[in-house]
Amino acid sequence: MAISSTFSAAKLDSLLMKYCSSSSASFSGAYFRYQQQMKVFPRPNHGNKGMVSRNGGVRCEAAEFNAALRPQKIDLSKASALSALQQLKTSAADRYTKERSSIVVIGLSVHTAPVEMREKLAIPEAEMPRAIGELCGLNHIEEAAVLSTCNRMEIYVVALSQHRGVKEVTEWMSKTSGIPVSEICEHRFLLYNKDATQHLFEVSAGLDSLVLGEGQILAQVRQVVKAGEGVLGFGRNISGLFKHAITVGKRVRTETNIAAGAVSVSSAAVELAFMKLPESSHTTARMLVVGAGKMGKLVIKHLVAKGCTKMVVVNRSEEKVAAIREEMKGVEIIYRPFTDMLACSAEADVIFTSTASETPLFLKEHVKDLPPVSSEVGGLRLFIDISVPRNVGSCVTDVEGAQVYNVDDLKEVVAANKEDRLRKAMEAQAIITEELKQFEAWRDSLETVPTIKKLRAYADRIRLAELEKCLSKMGEDIPKKTRKAVDDLSRGIVNKLLHGPMQHLRCDGNDGRTLNEALENMNALNRMFGLESDLSLVEQKIRAKVEQSQK
Repeated sequence: MAISSTFSAAKLDSLLMKYCSSSSASFSGAYFRYQQQMKVFPRPNHGNKGMVSRNGGVRCEAAEFNAALRPQKIDLSKASALSALQQLKTSAADRYTKERSSIVVIGLSVHTAPVEMREKLAIPEAEMPRAIGELCGLNHIEEAAVLSTCNRMEIYVVALSQHRGVKEVTEWMSKTSGIPVSEICEHRFLLYNKDATQHLFEVSAGLDSLVLGEGQILAQVRQVVKAGEGVLGFGRNISGLFKHAITVGKRVRTETNIAAGAVSVSSAAVELAFMKLPESSHTTARMLVVGAGKMGKLVIKHLVAKGCTKMVVVNRSEEKVAAIREEMKGVEIIYRPFTDMLACSAEADVIFTSTASETPLFLKEHVKDLPPVSSEVGGLRLFIDISVPRNVGSCVTDVEGAQVYNVDDLKEVVAANKEDRLRKAMEAQAIITEELKQFEAWRDSLETVPTIKKLRAYADRIRLAELEKCLSKMGEDIPKKTRKAVDDLSRGIVNKLLHGPMQHLRCDGNDGRTLNEALENMNALNRMFGLESDLSLVEQKIRAKVEQSQK
């Protein structure tokens, strides 16, 4: 059940006050009492059987409107105005409370946006909690997560309103990156609910990567879950979505051969280098790796796998390089500090960069004075930059004798074995389709959870009240054993009575019961037992949103 709290609790009230600003003081007092007494009631379903909407929500009803006004003497014109106000509040609330919360992804990827834009939007891992907090502070966003890698920047949210949620997130992206909203809109992609879920599953499985089956993306999806732990806005829907995506990614890699061959950006970078170098120089080309983090380590591993036995690694500290050297015995790995980076570059034919630096390490003025490389390696010094933000400025391409490649250029590596990739992707899609149904069934089952809890609480309140009456009639000297037996009896009766209704409220995809049937049963129970009168959770949501908007 989705409620646009800001509109319902703040904007709507200001609209109503503006509407009646010309009315008398007595009307204002009556409106105030009405506002204080106005409650939220369930919206009855008058449709045909089987036509209950998934987007069934709540509406604001002025049930006590007349009671609030009764002490006042109001003429017919004012009564007409009050009727108009009642209709306005009801219709406006309807617009914002019918809609079921939607899972939305607003993203830019290597397929839709240039690296220059993606690097401005990139969010470091340490900033994830802050970003989630700011996104959930937006009026129509309940939950959020950010997947930021070298190839994509995707924001996943649970939005109270699709249109307004997308607008607010896009404006937030513009504010944090400095990129105009119009430019973001030109390159972004939008997916909703089932399509958004399927997209994340495909991303986690490596189907949306430049290198099919890339293993790093699954680790990055895991990192989103790790970064979101304990963060208030990383709620049940979004955390469930990402955890299920991890399951999908693992299953696809286990059950298909999708990870065969080059399976990461790092391995594709090495493949690209060897594609550009003359075959005769594969074992003699001088290799320099700048950065010994996760990506740099993978580059080193893939260079070794290609037969490279000597390389220079520039890093801020020697500790990581020493650990890599210890792991790869038999390979000469020479450490150099960052102060020696340009000197090492002068002696290198291929330079891989993979640091977290937010400013370029190589610019035109750094490269133009480097000595030329041998014609045996093609006469070009290769800069292969797999960092986002980029470590090698685009201006370096203007230097004669230098060639720069970034993550967008890895598409060339992916061009091989297209038919084999398609076959593996089809196998993976079958798994994704199956897992998608399971996730949708799980999310559908959440629709009836509040009613299940309220029905249980309602029955337990009655049980405890009647138990107390019974025990008081039996006297104060009842043995503990008898007291426990009566208590167990009351619990057993309640559990047996609730078993049938509870079963008909559950919709987990394991039986033939449809969501519509479960929602029909939910609405019927709400009406019969007056369960919707307990709206503390909804009220808390509205109150929290209003408080956030006022900070």
